[in-house]
Amino acid sequence: MATPARTSRPGTYFITTATYNRRRLFQVPANAELFLETLQHYRREGRYKLHAFVVMPDHIHLILTPQAITLERAVGPIKGGFSHRLASKFPVWQRGFTDHRIRDTEDLEVRRSYLLQNPVRARLAASGELYPYSSAYAPPKPDLSG
Repeated sequence: MATPARTSRPGTYFITTATYNRRRLFQVPANAELFLETLQHYRREGRYKLHAFVVMPDHIHLILTPQAITLERAVGPIKGGFSHRLASKFPVWQRGFTDHRIRDTEDLEVRRSYLLQNPVRARLAASGELYPYSSAYAPPKPDLSG
């Protein structure tokens, strides 16, 4: 059965996509950093506004607003560009992605909170600000008091 086409309605979306067979691909820091570079590359090209993200060991969550393109044309290059840069001999992603259209500011904050707390719930960090593969990341400041 064919997947129904998504509409090209403008809006902001909460996106989830998983690695192939939930392989813990992003447990390797170099892979997570390469994904973040890819994500920022297409953001700088103006394909989407990126509101929040988290890269978990076997999946990612994004909140983004496509800019004059469909949601598929925003997400496709992220996944495909990363796969190309990774140059793996094995499949990288599960097919497709799930999306939820953000309805209002309350919905946005619920989704953003869920996304940013994901590493905390998975016990990867004590707080979202301490998880380096998240838009919440705030590196600790060095203690210069001597």
